[in-house]
Amino acid sequence: MTSDNQQTGNTGESIAMTFLKSKGYAILDTNWSSRFGEIDIVAKQEDTYVFVEVKTRRSNNTESAFASITPSKREKMIRTIYLYLDERNLDDDTVWRVDAIGIALRRNHPPIIDHVENAFDW
Repeated sequence: MTSDNQQTGNTGESIAMTFLKSKGYAILDTNWSSRFGEIDIVAKQEDTYVFVEVKTRRSNNTESAFASITPSKREKMIRTIYLYLDERNLDDDTVWRVDAIGIALRRNHPPIIDHVENAFDW
């Protein structure tokens, strides 16, 4: 990832964390990595663990951000989530879901933030 892409990604993740906190989510971990991939944000909403994929683009909409979550990315993320749950000794009764946040960074305008709960059910 180039440094411009890294900066865009870091900006988006920071915006996403602020957004989630404003909605009452507790942030547990960020950029949690395994051999399969990375989870951008691990949060908790009441009793539910929420694994968040954040995609940020310099654009006027979030379409391309969401379009970049490929079936391969989904599979890697699910594998990573199971490793996270195992490492934290969370049992099979743990309630969790995957959310996606698309962020469009627009020149001279506030960013657009689109949050999709249960994103892998789309």
